[in-house]
Amino acid sequence: MTQSDLDRQVSRRTGESLSTVRGMGFVPLTPTPYECESRPNVVDWDEVDAQRVGLFPSGRRRSA
Repeated sequence: MTQSDLDRQVSRRTGESLSTVRGMGFVPLTPTPYECESRPNVVDWDEVDAQRVGLFPSGRRRSA
């Protein structure tokens, strides 16, 4: 199946326009996902915490 075939099938099944489907980035399934080949999905929690401290410099965090 080509990329164009996939985009047309998704468009037909979902009722979305072909341009909308193309913008969503659908790709054929593979044994190894594309994102695993280039860079693993990793969260640097130290960086996230540092950003939170910058948002709330008094050290007090908002309760959710």
